[in-house]
Amino acid sequence: MIVVLMGGNSAEREISLKSGQAVYEALIRKGVECFKFDWDGDNLDKLWSNTFDKAFIVLHGRGGEDGYIQKILEERNIPYTGSDSKSSSNCMNKAITKSIWKKQKLPLSPSIIANINNNTPQIPFSLPWAVKPTLEGSSIGISKVENYNDLEAALKIAWKYDDDAMIEKWINGDEYTVSILNNKALPAIKIISSSQFYDYDSKYHSNDTRYICPCGLNELEEEKLQELAINAFISMGASSWGRVDFIIDSNSKPYLLEINTVPGMTSHSLVPMAAKSVGLDFDDLVVDISNLC
Repeated sequence: MIVVLMGGNSAEREISLKSGQAVYEALIRKGVECFKFDWDGDNLDKLWSNTFDKAFIVLHGRGGEDGYIQKILEERNIPYTGSDSKSSSNCMNKAITKSIWKKQKLPLSPSIIANINNNTPQIPFSLPWAVKPTLEGSSIGISKVENYNDLEAALKIAWKYDDDAMIEKWINGDEYTVSILNNKALPAIKIISSSQFYDYDSKYHSNDTRYICPCGLNELEEEKLQELAINAFISMGASSWGRVDFIIDSNSKPYLLEINTVPGMTSHSLVPMAAKSVGLDFDDLVVDISNLC
């Protein structure tokens, strides 16, 4: 018996409910015994009254993607999908992720951290900048700053979600993502957004966002991007499945953006799209992920 953990109390609750429903329906269609559980952040006692063998985690954001629920399941010796609690925690924190990737000499744009309780540090790289919370996903709380006078407003937006905000050199280029399944890279997807960048609305609501797969890179370029994604994934201690996001600039240089250990599983989501490109339909993808724990 599988429990599909969905909902949560993070800023990504809406998407988690959609992802969880899609996963639950796929398991039902495949004849897998399962039930869904909407965790609201304060009702785990109700979960333990059910009998189940493992958990399919479709909780996005804090509480579900940051190692919290993973650690609770580990303490109860309940298998679950995705990365373990330690790597989930590290992957969720953009500052920790970048520090680990930097030690591995992986390609990154320069960045610094600004804490709400301290003076904003001097920024040693030129405009424009991306300002983002360190502990949110789905592009929540991100602003593009093209004038120094706009920095304070952007920081206030990011600080609504977390006391630490990352100020990062904005890289102009094309966005790509590489999905990982069973620690192997799926075909890359190029993302073309009608917005200034691939923001929350572009990811989950807009019908104008275009997803290109095959992505348009030549074979060698795509292989290098996939290799970089695997290296970034493994260096974080991530496992099972996930997604690594990139920007490729006008000189064809890739920059790592972030890693997702519980990617979306909605109709707009990228992992199902990449899996479909190699002949793996959504229902089979869900079963495959459920078998990786």
